Amino acid sequence: MSANTSCKKRAAELLSALLNEGGPGEWPSDASIREFGETCAGEFFREVVEPLADSFDAAQAAIYERLMRVWIPELPAATPVIPTAVDVVYVLSRVTLGADIKIVSPILASMKQRFPESRIVFVANRKSAELFEADRRIEHLNADYPRSGPLSARLEFAADLRSRLQGGNCIVVDPDSRMTQLGLIPVCDPERCFHFPSRTIGGESGENLTDLVVRWLQTTFGVSGSAYIAPRGEPVSGAGRRAAISLGVGENESKRLGGDFETRLIEVSGMHFETVWVDRGVGGDEARRVTAAVEAGLVADRVRFWEGGFAGFASIISQSDFYAGYDSAGQHAAAAAGVPLISIFAGAPSERFARRWTPAGHRNVLRILTDGMTPEAVLEEFVTWMPLD
Repeated sequence: MSANTSCKKRAAELLSALLNEGGPGEWPSDASIREFGETCAGEFFREVVEPLADSFDAAQAAIYERLMRVWIPELPAATPVIPTAVDVVYVLSRVTLGADIKIVSPILASMKQRFPESRIVFVANRKSAELFEADRRIEHLNADYPRSGPLSARLEFAADLRSRLQGGNCIVVDPDSRMTQLGLIPVCDPERCFHFPSRTIGGESGENLTDLVVRWLQTTFGVSGSAYIAPRGEPVSGAGRRAAISLGVGENESKRLGGDFETRLIEVSGMHFETVWVDRGVGGDEARRVTAAVEAGLVADRVRFWEGGFAGFASIISQSDFYAGYDSAGQHAAAAAGVPLISIFAGAPSERFARRWTPAGHRNVLRILTDGMTPEAVLEEFVTWMPLD
């Protein structure tokens, strides 16, 4: 048995034990949990932590917290208070681009409004920071969260980050960031750390995360802001009305629809829009896949490719008349920019997950939850809704 297969098997067993799927049983030992987090960190986060978080279930959020307390000691509860004077507002990234648009950008917008004389500092990696590069109010503190390697390296990252966010009258807004292991590690004095509990807020409702964070901001800070993007970008070329398409899935093949679906989606778009921009990202297998999908269709002469960082494609999306893609960052960029869009949700773990993560911001959004649908049925719904004027 390969190491990867062994880790996946152990992850499934650990998750089952945590959820007591086999009936009452013993909680795994601290030693076994620590060892698994060090030797199989990738599977620990992908196969155990993410399912617990993606359920948006309070009981599973509590299981996650108990699990992580093996490494992270619990501190006395503290109620954060806004200081009389605030020199710096640090806003942590969620690490993924889509979440930084959907959840973090309303926080940035609100902090600019609530603290007009303060420095607003986005603590993020370069790719996320580029989404707001044209916003002069937003400063950037580079922080590259380690998305691979042992769990101990991720905990050391939080300790290092805490040392960088000290001094002056500052507050930290934590949007349930991976940087703090979903709010469990305060990176400043707890009295100045404001945590948005994205996994438990809203209870069992089907409310959208964008609506939930806006309401939390209003309650916590007395202001609210809308999702937005502000990437630097050149005016988009291409005749007539433009469509933008992203077929990236972040290596999660369960989000894709098979057969010739992608070719036909591009064809349909090209039949109704004079220019179709297709994202090839930074190359690799996904770039080869989408290139082949274009070349197999009948509208290759209308297609233009973007190859580069996501912020550049986000700029293209914001200047387009329509966007389509799988569940990924592009849909949230389109929603934030007010661009009509169709979001194709394949492989969503639950209906609540799909509702929480559906693009939000304006009414011209169609989410197609594809479970149980044939590719032909998805395309039929796509064509019926597509804005043609």
